[in-house]
Amino acid sequence: MNQHFSTHAASPSLRTTRLPNGVTVVTEPMPGVATASLGVWVGAGSRNERADEAGLSHLIEHMAFKGTRTRSAQKIAEEIENVGGEINAATSTEGTSYTARVLGEDAGLALDVIGDILTDSVFDAGELAREKGVILQEYAAVEDTPDDVVYDAFTEAAFPDQPVGRPILGRPETIRSFDEAGIRAYLDREYTPDRIVVAGAGAVAHEAIVAAAERHFGALPAKTAPASVPGVYGGGERRMPRKLEQANVVIGLPGLSFRDERYYALHMFAQVLGGGLTSRLWQEVRETRGLAYEIQAFHWPFSDCGLFGIGAGTAGADLPELVDVTLAATARAARDLDATEIARAKAQLKVSLLSALETPGGRIERNARQILAWGRVIPAGEVIDKVDAVTVADVRAAAAAMLQGTPTLAAIGPIRKLPALDRIAGALRAA
Repeated sequence: MNQHFSTHAASPSLRTTRLPNGVTVVTEPMPGVATASLGVWVGAGSRNERADEAGLSHLIEHMAFKGTRTRSAQKIAEEIENVGGEINAATSTEGTSYTARVLGEDAGLALDVIGDILTDSVFDAGELAREKGVILQEYAAVEDTPDDVVYDAFTEAAFPDQPVGRPILGRPETIRSFDEAGIRAYLDREYTPDRIVVAGAGAVAHEAIVAAAERHFGALPAKTAPASVPGVYGGGERRMPRKLEQANVVIGLPGLSFRDERYYALHMFAQVLGGGLTSRLWQEVRETRGLAYEIQAFHWPFSDCGLFGIGAGTAGADLPELVDVTLAATARAARDLDATEIARAKAQLKVSLLSALETPGGRIERNARQILAWGRVIPAGEVIDKVDAVTVADVRAAAAAMLQGTPTLAAIGPIRKLPALDRIAGALRAA
């Protein structure tokens, strides 16, 4: 018997069903919308890979479109595009998604294609060899892009020798080693029903989505995947001197899990510090001093850890001043950010949250991710209440605690004048 959950806690149209083996189906019809967004989210990403599997989640995402026992790669594309639809996939640190957007009348076709590629792919040796070549080209493109390289180096330095810190693309040596047996072993181990959410929004019917989910995923054996390796922030540095026109630098500190009660406070600190044109770093670094074309502060939360950072690019000669100004502004913000800045940050967060829910694609993304993280869809009003409850004192306290952590530094380009890591730590802890 399928288990149905109450919908009163979320929007009236949202319905959730859990199949007997643990697969969850969530739908949210949207009146007046003619298209349907559908997808399957799997709570397994790059941090679920073993050392010799680095990049395998991303390869599987690519190989999903390369043919099943009943559909060639071309047929997969044709069936979706013949009805005007789009199909895509994405890999992140903690999850992988396979999505499609079609007219409501073609929702069944889209789910049939997605279900087919996830349960009946053949992983043809020729296609596998070609796709590994494509990913190696993607890897090379990243290596030729300094502002991509520096962020990969940044996460690796922050979480040294840990899956959560590895690049999602993997490494050339691991990418070349993948074969069909390794792919199937990973899928069997990590793509378990309790980690699978089938989501639909827009012009969708719940019963039809449940039937499709049962047809494609209902026979999967109920079992639990192994837990991912815990993420433990370490900190450190990675300096990559290169003959480039510009130096790219990222300075970071330990962030917070999205499960931490201080998460929203630290997220607001990132917004105040470097989240927009009115942010402190933008005004001081870009507008007042002209030291960088752009500068940003960010907070990346994971299920058990997080990473805070500030990233910018500048001329090598301006690097010491950029770093000094950035550190001073960060320490000062932790001491004296005010109610006006927090009110602005709250408004920006609310707009970001609510605008994402105005499209079917945004709805399925929110619904699937929250079920994987929390076991339920959290109403927007509940999130807004948490945002509104944050005080100036909460944000200052979260920032001050973070600044006592060990910093992470990554830089590439003409970085000879980049200050030492212990000097950066001292400037931040002085707050």
